Amino acid sequence: MDHHSMSTMDMSSMSDSSSSSSSSSMTMSMVFTNTHDTPLFSSAWTPSSSGVYAGTCIFLIVLAIIDRCLIAFKAIMERHWLAAHLNRRYVAIAGKTSEAGRIDADPDAKTASLITAQGVEENVKVVRNISHGPIPWRFSVDVPRAALFLCIAGVSYLLMLAVMTMNVGYFCSVLAGAFLGELAVGRYIHWNEHAH
Repeated sequence: MDHHSMSTMDMSSMSDSSSSSSSSSMTMSMVFTNTHDTPLFSSAWTPSSSGVYAGTCIFLIVLAIIDRCLIAFKAIMERHWLAAHLNRRYVAIAGKTSEAGRIDADPDAKTASLITAQGVEENVKVVRNISHGPIPWRFSVDVPRAALFLCIAGVSYLLMLAVMTMNVGYFCSVLAGAFLGELAVGRYIHWNEHAH
C-alpha cells in the first residue's frame, strides 16, 4: 500500500471521527437532567452557580406568565375589534319611554339611556350590525393582530426551547409560570372564547 492511499485512509477516518463527534455533540439529551449548568438559548447563558440557576428558573416563570398575558391581551383586543366592526350606534327614540321603546322591530336592539353633551337624558336604542362572514381586512386591525401573534409565537417558541433542554428545573419553571399566568388572566381568554 503506497503513502497516498494510507494518507487517504487517514483523512477519511479522521473525517468520520470528526463527523461522528460533531453529530454526537449535536444530539439532544432525551432524558431529564437536574444539573445546574444547562445552557439556556445560547452557550453564553450557562448558569455557573446555584444562584444563577435559580435566577434562570425565575426568568422562565416570568416568561411563561408573560406568554399567558399576551394571549389574554390578544383575546381582549379581538373582542374590541369585533365590537368596533359591528359598529354600535345609539339612535334616539323620540317620544318613547324606556318601557315603550324596549320592544322594537329590531330583535337585536336593546333600550338604554344616553346622556348627551348638553346633559339631557334621552331614550336611545342600541343598534348593532349583524355580520355572518369574516371581518374585512383593515390595516389598523390586522397589522396589530399579526404583531401580537408574532410576539406570542416568539415567546412560546422560547419556552418550548427551554423545555427541550430536558432540564427538570427549567421544565417545572415553565409549568409553574403557565399555571400562575392562567390563574391570573385565564378568565379573560375563556370569557372571550365563550362570548363568540
